[in-house]
Amino acid sequence: MTFSHLKLGASLYVPTTRPDIAAVANGDSYPGLRSVILCTEDSILPGQVDAALDNLRGCLPRIRAERPLVFVRPRDPQTLLRILAMRGVDRIDGFVLPKATVESVSTYGSLAPERFLLMPTLETREAFDPVAMSGLRDLLSNPGLKDRILAIRIGGSDLLNLVGVRRRPGRTIYDTVVGPAIASLVAAFRPCGFPLTAPVFDDFGDSETLNEEVVRDIDHGLVGKSAIHPCQVGRIEGHYRVSRAELKVAQAILAHDAPAVFQVDHVMFEPATHSEWARSVIARAEIFGTADAEGVPRLNRKLAVS
Repeated sequence: MTFSHLKLGASLYVPTTRPDIAAVANGDSYPGLRSVILCTEDSILPGQVDAALDNLRGCLPRIRAERPLVFVRPRDPQTLLRILAMRGVDRIDGFVLPKATVESVSTYGSLAPERFLLMPTLETREAFDPVAMSGLRDLLSNPGLKDRILAIRIGGSDLLNLVGVRRRPGRTIYDTVVGPAIASLVAAFRPCGFPLTAPVFDDFGDSETLNEEVVRDIDHGLVGKSAIHPCQVGRIEGHYRVSRAELKVAQAILAHDAPAVFQVDHVMFEPATHSEWARSVIARAEIFGTADAEGVPRLNRKLAVS
């Protein structure tokens, strides 16, 4: 199967200790959810691993064909092997690879059959090292692996932890020391054809700062933000809708008879330098729709709950 990374929308992280993971994975708990990540890693305690895997074992055979995209985040390669041996594992779409390095991704990639999509997560000290990221990019660019990489995820909380920082209330991740690192990761991977998703915003009671952060995510070319609470999903995806003005400009840029340079409302556009942006705008509009006439995105009301 082939998916655009945009179809991930806001990916809801769900600990596999939750008793209702089958209902979440099938889209019953939160109608409109586009993707879910069933986590066996940092969201559960070491002593809960066996119980969490037993819960996952009971969930997998119940996953339906018509449902959100479903990924599992294994705790380590040994956990991945246990998951791959479970009945119904073929019903999921792939795996989110934690603590991605050249060594770990090589191991995970060799263990997971080719039918599964992979999303490595950048959340180790190597993420701050351009040389290490260059090596990882080279590995992911191998023909046998690149086609399996749906997106690269950025683990913002882990990166903040590595430098001993926690964002203060009202601050986006771009207002911390991790902000420049995110920009560096985008520069390292995006020009080589790897989409990146945005890190989680951990204060699900602060919708104002979440809104600000999602706008800055988009400014960095990041779509597919991790969500830790269902109330965040509709708010995030509301920003992925495209304004009618943006869509009109994008269509003009990609028109077969577009001039080399033209202006709209005193802003200059060049198809030669703005075509990738235009294609991304049109792709977002096809998946998430357009904003209201007033320019305010329509949220998914079933998911934008308090």
